[in-house]
Amino acid sequence: MATSTIPKIPALIVFGDSIVDPGNNDVLNTIIKCDFPPYGQDFIDHMPTGRFSNGLIPSDLIAKKLGVKDLLPPYLGVDLSPEEILTGVSFASGATGYDPLTPKIVSVISMEDELKMFAEYKERLYAVAGEERGQEIISQAMYVICAGTDDIANTYFTTPFRKPHYDVSSYVEFLISKASDFIKQLYDMGARRIGFVGLPPIGCVPSQRTLGGGIERECEETRNQAAQIFNSRIQQEIKRLGRELNKQLSRIFYIDIYDILLDIIQRPDYYGFKQSTRGCCGTGKLEVTLLCNSKTATICDDVTEYVFWDSYHPTEKAYRIIVDYIYVNFMNKNLC
Repeated sequence: MATSTIPKIPALIVFGDSIVDPGNNDVLNTIIKCDFPPYGQDFIDHMPTGRFSNGLIPSDLIAKKLGVKDLLPPYLGVDLSPEEILTGVSFASGATGYDPLTPKIVSVISMEDELKMFAEYKERLYAVAGEERGQEIISQAMYVICAGTDDIANTYFTTPFRKPHYDVSSYVEFLISKASDFIKQLYDMGARRIGFVGLPPIGCVPSQRTLGGGIERECEETRNQAAQIFNSRIQQEIKRLGRELNKQLSRIFYIDIYDILLDIIQRPDYYGFKQSTRGCCGTGKLEVTLLCNSKTATICDDVTEYVFWDSYHPTEKAYRIIVDYIYVNFMNKNLC
């Protein structure tokens, strides 16, 4: 279906973690931030904005695809103009997750608090647009939810807090319950077009290869299996929610990123990459956030050859391929 057939989306509103955090963590007292070089080396004026990549991130690219605007700003730490408020923001916070423990461990914004910020944003929107137009924008906006990777990679597999109480399957069920509650709350707050992003192949991310993939740094299959279980279960839950909520007025859909990212990692040459097991920053095996800095970490010669920017986050080039894929295969079909 042609892009021109998609109805005009007035705003993009995003929730989640570092994949879609354009700088909310900059104002937090946390080590999970990247408002310093070399982050942003390929952004406008080479500015490190708090985006966890070398350049643009998926929330920016989706906003551009939808014809909303070129960059999706953070809600915190910037002086939002009336136009920015009318066209949407990102509430995402790097390293957060559906598990309430996940953001507490690293002092970032919880998913619950992201919803509280959204409630505050709605009041600011109504003040700018008037209540009637504001409610139209809220109901017609596109919402994207992207989280869960930090719950599995960090909280479950890296810290000692959850494993004694949950096996992988029961922990995933716990996350599904929390994610489902989030979707329902967002719906109750007026969202009607909701795209829910599934989990990537977590075990193939460079840092997880280093931590769990042995001396050869293979993909760590237990983490990948956890992601696959989550993706299978959340698709079932989204279908259930679609039946439970008023489906005449709402469109809640799943966005798969597992298959496309795994294919890029396994067949980098096909997509124009040369390196898919290490990040561009430092050794590429473990450096992320504070460890990926211009003083102690070198940068690869050609970032366009790399799937990953640091040991956790893809490059802008990889993000563009992923967003093109999800736009054609998921958004286009569900927004017509």
